[in-house]
Amino acid sequence: MRLVRKITILGLIIPWLVSAQLPIAPDLSSFPTNKGESVWPVVPPLPAPDSLRPCCAFGYDLKAEALGVPLPFYRVNNVVEADHLGEHHYNDRLFGAAANLTGLSGEQNGIIYTSRGGFIDTAHVRDTADMTFYLFSHILPQLGKAHDIVLGEELSARHIKLFGFTPPQDAYQRYLLAARLAGYLAFQVAAWHEIAQWYGYESVPGFSEGISAFSPEDLYSNVLGARLAMTLILGNHGASVSQYNLAMPVILQQALHQLGAVSAQETRFHFDMLDGQWWNSHRYVPEKFLVLKRNYETSDDRLPTIVPGETVPPLRLRLSESVGGVALSLLGELQLWPGHSMQSLPAPVNPYYTFRDFPALAHDAQARDISELQATQ
Repeated sequence: MRLVRKITILGLIIPWLVSAQLPIAPDLSSFPTNKGESVWPVVPPLPAPDSLRPCCAFGYDLKAEALGVPLPFYRVNNVVEADHLGEHHYNDRLFGAAANLTGLSGEQNGIIYTSRGGFIDTAHVRDTADMTFYLFSHILPQLGKAHDIVLGEELSARHIKLFGFTPPQDAYQRYLLAARLAGYLAFQVAAWHEIAQWYGYESVPGFSEGISAFSPEDLYSNVLGARLAMTLILGNHGASVSQYNLAMPVILQQALHQLGAVSAQETRFHFDMLDGQWWNSHRYVPEKFLVLKRNYETSDDRLPTIVPGETVPPLRLRLSESVGGVALSLLGELQLWPGHSMQSLPAPVNPYYTFRDFPALAHDAQARDISELQATQ
């Protein structure tokens, strides 16, 4: 009984000790700042995030269909509020997506409008934060050594290629470099996901994800996720998965408030004002042109997709291109090698795609969307 009581007390005290470091100040300066000079304990190399959280098609109260048949009485709400985001669970389990769909995960994900950041998709924020945390846990112990981190296939075989180099001698500079490189590469993973969705990737075979590709809020949300994860790593909130899980909803809530998050009612109002321009409330999920407005920019230097009539200046968010004068592009990159389902993609000039190919692939997608959408009107 005493052992059980001690374990119970420890279970209550440990989360309190972690949360005692909160609140956490999000770094929402346009460029990431280098706060602090400390090297903190690091979580051991993590298992890869197994699946992405179900993201939200642009709009709210969406009707759905399956195999072309409308599903009566089924609606996708999509709207969340900054103060009701639930928990955070590092997404390293195969049933994570199912748990999110059924609400069993404890996370509350959806879209929220902010005056400075436009629409934000919290699933995208969390996914890229998790990928940043994962990559950091693998990059730091091997910093400077040439090696590959292999991810699951998304139309292609995804390889994080890390090149050999001489790392800084200073321990903090190595720590900082690993964190910045992790965020830089995590965004490339997110940008590829948008491209893969457009060119036919289906996480569930038979269910098109074209509706979500290049949705106007997606990649700005992904940059935000990378930035928040780097802030946690550099602020001593990444020594364990439980510590990270406790800190993530706190920093996400604070970041959304700094961006000017509005109520659920106001988010729905902004959706209503864009009905017929950015989305079509009469269409069904997963019809591709339920979403009418897309953002095909693949850079990690981003402004939010500007909502007409918004008077508050938008906040530009960037990821570091270099650390200590060293270009991150020389240290690592995402490589997309031929996989089993690349038939819809144009053949790469090189044996594989990298982030350098993303703008051309996105431009081709945009041109074909414009042509197809005009043909339907």
